Amino acid sequence: MKDEVWKRDEIESPCVQICVIHPEARICAGCLRSIEEISRWSQMATEERRAIMEELPHRRGHLKKRRGGRAARLGRKP
Repeated sequence: MKDEVWKRDEIESPCVQICVIHPEARICAGCLRSIEEISRWSQMATEERRAIMEELPHRRGHLKKRRGGRAARLGRKP
């Protein structure tokens, strides 16, 4: 009976262990979820997780490549 816990029908996390929140889009650059989605993931119903998983590929376009980093902000050449 104790093996039943491991047979749950759940959607796995899309986490890829690159946890960086994009400063403008406010989503994780690795898994593309919002902070709220990340924090609530384990409490979400399967249907809610599935809906988020289907939406994730469309979020990639919200991430704009940052140009120059710190050097550009300080007016220096990289």
